[in-house]
Amino acid sequence: MSIPRTAARLLLGGALAFAGTSHLSFARKDFQAQVPTWLTKNTPLTEDQVVLGSGVVEIALGVGLLSGIRKRSVGTLAALFFTAIFPGNISQLVTRTSAFGLDTDRKRAFRLVFQPVLVAVALWSTRQPVASK
Repeated sequence: MSIPRTAARLLLGGALAFAGTSHLSFARKDFQAQVPTWLTKNTPLTEDQVVLGSGVVEIALGVGLLSGIRKRSVGTLAALFFTAIFPGNISQLVTRTSAFGLDTDRKRAFRLVFQPVLVAVALWSTRQPVASK
């Protein structure tokens, strides 16, 4: 595995582990504000349950990326996770919900552009480079 891919995997793993920990502790209220109302109205889940569950998933993905065990599988799961939470980020823009300094439509829209980058990094950093001929 190349140094840039390994560095990206470790940075993403650390970021996910930190974000997951913040879901369970100091940023819990901010994350609750970001849970789309349509999710809690159409399921038996509360905002807090969504935040706690996603925090546990983020910690598990982060640890998986940091450990390097089954990199490809964990990278795919991380990419799927980033895709699954994308509707919540769209909801934050549409409902104009402010949290984590995302207090303008411009900032919330920029976050939407950044989400596919996270998907790409999760996949790229956990794959072997294609050998050139």
